Amino acid sequence: MTDATNNTDLPQAVRAPRWHWAPWLIWLIPIIAALVGGTILIQTLMSRGPTITINFKSAEGLEAGKTRIKYKEVEIGTVDRITLSPDRQQVIVTAQLVKSADSFLRDDTRFWVVRPRVGAGGISGLGTLLSGSYIGVDAGKSEESRDDFVGLDTPPFVLTGLAGRQFVLHAEQIGSLDIGAPVFFRHIQAGQIAAYELDQNGTGVILHVFVNAPYDKYVTTSSRFWQASGVELSLDASGIKVATESLASILSGGISFGAPDDAAVAPEAAINSVFTLYGNRDNAMKHADTVVRKALLYFDESTRGLAPGAPVDFRGIVIGEVTAISLEVDRKSKVFRFPVEVNIYPQRLQSHYRSGSPVADDSREVIDALVARGMRAQLKTGNLLTGQLFVALDFFPEAAKAQIDWKKEPITLATVPGTLEELQAILSRIARRLDKVPLEQIGADVRVALKSLDSTLKSTDALVRRVNTELAPQASATLEQVRKTVASADAVLASDAPLQQDLRTTLSDISRAAQALRSLTDYLDRHPEALLRGKKDAP
Repeated sequence: MTDATNNTDLPQAVRAPRWHWAPWLIWLIPIIAALVGGTILIQTLMSRGPTITINFKSAEGLEAGKTRIKYKEVEIGTVDRITLSPDRQQVIVTAQLVKSADSFLRDDTRFWVVRPRVGAGGISGLGTLLSGSYIGVDAGKSEESRDDFVGLDTPPFVLTGLAGRQFVLHAEQIGSLDIGAPVFFRHIQAGQIAAYELDQNGTGVILHVFVNAPYDKYVTTSSRFWQASGVELSLDASGIKVATESLASILSGGISFGAPDDAAVAPEAAINSVFTLYGNRDNAMKHADTVVRKALLYFDESTRGLAPGAPVDFRGIVIGEVTAISLEVDRKSKVFRFPVEVNIYPQRLQSHYRSGSPVADDSREVIDALVARGMRAQLKTGNLLTGQLFVALDFFPEAAKAQIDWKKEPITLATVPGTLEELQAILSRIARRLDKVPLEQIGADVRVALKSLDSTLKSTDALVRRVNTELAPQASATLEQVRKTVASADAVLASDAPLQQDLRTTLSDISRAAQALRSLTDYLDRHPEALLRGKKDAP
């Protein structure tokens, strides 16, 4: 019983149905492949962004299929194809952007090739030495869209969205300034030059500068801009001064801005406000001249070294400048004159008035009074090395009287010859006087006098030789005899000489005899009877 029960617990084998191959299953493979391919194609098409074209002047550093398009170092596209324009003047770069790059298709979006560059703003693009060049993008904000662009030759120094403000400067010359040159505020780099161009008339240059935040708030309506390029040397009573903004400004130029020290608090300047770019800080900080008096000066001497812009100086104070120099010929006298036009700014002179001094209301009265006192214009040398001239106004009381005709415009100020011209005139007068001197007659007389002097010297020489040969020996002997006589007298008169001792002894004896005679005389005076009786013996 036990064995039978165990046999019934064993699993029974079940016969599996035989699998039959269906031929139609072979079509599943291409269907699945088509589905996968279609899915990939759809995904690829759906992931692709817009296609754009960019025109560059050169394809240097660009390579189809490899060159990337980056915005802030993030890849947003790839260059697909590079072709030449129909006129072969430009290179057309076709690029495929990612789908999320639709926002870059703005009218003011800018593209440029990033490669190693050395410019006014420094060295850039060194990283592309290893990774290769790529196309940089600055996203625009325009409402208009486009898909064809013109690439920039150089990278823009001011990118969209950079905090700060742009201003416009007008200058006569650009000097050594270039795009990317720094803009300084109190020796701190506060911005850079973004672009420059000629003005419409071609008489000046317009520069667009961008001042970064927060320095842009220091650009006010009273701010002045001036070139800070190179090194500025000045020589005054305190010595030589050297001023510069930075090493970069020496190499590539720069611009500084600031307000005059006495300027009142002014509001911030608006975006794209126009300022004048002065040549240096001194000119920038000068007060604006609102009153200009034009004058004409006639000089008879050469004006070599005098140029427009030369200062008009009144005893050290620059009150004007030369604006033009021309030439006139007097048809009657055939004399050449050099009219020099100048601008005189009376306010510059008034600005130096001492506080409390009365200021004349009418500048005509002041000028008339100055001319009546002998104020005249004169050319003076401002630099002995370069020979530059300037116009100096000073008083010459001995000058001929002059008067200003206010009916003429511009007025004419009287002039006097310059110091060099006056020196030349003096030398000319001296030369004319020397020319009148009878030099030939004087020379003949001098020759006669020299002959007479020569004969006199010869006679003197003969006399001297005679004296040396004849009179000198006798005189020498005489002098020798005199010397001996003096020596003998000196020996006789010496204190220890015998004659002196004998003389002293004799004098002593004479003294004693005189004393004895005086005693005898006294005794006889007291005893006259002694002459008869003889001298009594002493008691």
